Amino acid sequence: MQFEFTTADRIIFGPGTLRGAGPAIKNGGQRPLVVTGKNPQRAEPLFQLLRENNLEAAIFSVSGEPTIQTVRDGVTCAKNQNCDWVIGIGGGSVLDAGKAIAAMMKNEGDVLDYVEIIGRGKTLAKNSARYMAIPTTAGTGSEVTRNAVLASPEHRLKVSLRSPRMLPGYALVDPELTYGLPPSITASTGLDALTQLIEPYVCLRANPMTDAICIEGIRRVAHSIRKTIACGNDPKARTDMAVASLFGGMALANAGLGAVHGFAGPIGGMFSAPHGEICAALLAEVMEINMRALREREEQGHYAKGRYYHIAQILTGKNHAVATAGVEWIRQLVSDLGVPRLSSHGIKSEDIPEIVKNAKNASSMKANPVVLTDEELTEILQRAL
Repeated sequence: MQFEFTTADRIIFGPGTLRGAGPAIKNGGQRPLVVTGKNPQRAEPLFQLLRENNLEAAIFSVSGEPTIQTVRDGVTCAKNQNCDWVIGIGGGSVLDAGKAIAAMMKNEGDVLDYVEIIGRGKTLAKNSARYMAIPTTAGTGSEVTRNAVLASPEHRLKVSLRSPRMLPGYALVDPELTYGLPPSITASTGLDALTQLIEPYVCLRANPMTDAICIEGIRRVAHSIRKTIACGNDPKARTDMAVASLFGGMALANAGLGAVHGFAGPIGGMFSAPHGEICAALLAEVMEINMRALREREEQGHYAKGRYYHIAQILTGKNHAVATAGVEWIRQLVSDLGVPRLSSHGIKSEDIPEIVKNAKNASSMKANPVVLTDEELTEILQRAL
């Protein structure tokens, strides 16, 4: 047995940890570039902390999902403002933008020299600028991943800038920052977190360390996702979901994902659809087709078969639940939370062949527990429309 496990240099977790992060902030550097969402005022607790520690920051706002040009603009801002390190505070898009900007502050050339698929795919030669990632949602786990997902509108694709050198120096996870998130965002990000725990658990590169955190993360989602919707300020439920999101990021960074994310990248590049909603619409369908494919190919001893049973037992709380019970549990959850189907984002049947073609080449698809045929991939999308 051989495996490798890497994550952020330091993870600081717990309610109120942002208020106590003065020493980490003070040791970060002289002048940070703070990457925020479109409304920087939501990062006021961080700005207050910076003021208390006599640090003046430059601000770079990211509206929507980051593009290749977003990273260029962020690096230019950092250089013009004489910034020597980066803090990202926001959802997964903001954290990915900050991660990519920190990487390109220290590496020569253009971001296109380093991205996959549409770029040259060069390896980053130098470590990123010091980076602190502070999530304000519980879903992506981007605070502990080694890649940044960037959109290229002209190519209608999402691609990754990827390197172990991009792992944040600090991942500061304060569940209090997720209090008051709208139910729709809580639902979509929470379902993204669940997907990023299930897929690494059944994927081809699963290992004992990722198994352990996936099992614990799935258990916490099953127990708390509905509570976070019903009561957005429930401390226990919000903490559970923040742990689950963190664990999902650690798992995917060290094991991989599967067909849900194999589809999500191409769909996200072609359509204006929130990543979490794409994953939620696809998760049950991918699980069911994977299970059927394993059965039809007579993969009797395949490890993923037993894992789908285990997932069902954790989700339902029933020790003798069969694998299909887990699929139905997820379908019911997605329905109850009102997550829209793919067709609501403008995806039509005639788009399916292009999505399938692009998804087959996605890095996440290569870790799926079974190789799916074009017909099976098409069926998944048709079911999710």
